Amino acid sequence: MDEAKRAVAALKAAGKTVATAESCTGGLIGKLLTDISGSSAVYPGGVISYAYEVKHALLGVDEALLREKGAVCAEVAKQMAEGVRSRLGTDYGLASTGIAGPGSDEFDRPVGLVYLAVAGGDSTRVYEHRFSGTRAAVRRQAASMALEHLLEHIMQRSDADLR
Repeated sequence: MDEAKRAVAALKAAGKTVATAESCTGGLIGKLLTDISGSSAVYPGGVISYAYEVKHALLGVDEALLREKGAVCAEVAKQMAEGVRSRLGTDYGLASTGIAGPGSDEFDRPVGLVYLAVAGGDSTRVYEHRFSGTRAAVRRQAASMALEHLLEHIMQRSDADLR
């Protein structure tokens, strides 16, 4: 995907790094980044955190939040992005959590509902999306959009640094 090439180039130009915390995308964002030659300079790795226990133990997502709201919510996406950024010591944390389908979750959320989060600088932004299509299509759309959001965040930070 072109977004991955652009993200790696932007990270290199800015001298920044990113780590990923993926649930519904199942490692696809990391795969897209590592498909790019030289990405190891900006991408040390990520966590595929499908189970609640992994989200809590490896990313620091609040257990009570997971029990009360489930994994598919803005707050969990935020904590995932911040957690992976902190634990891997990167400039940015990029997270995905959602319902790729074909079925829903225990809260009966719609298939295609995905939350993406980018943690960087002194802020974390969370984005809600509704994707459509097959499970694979939802995952591809989510991974692509996550990289687009990362690019937006990098460019905004770079613009702010130039002022």
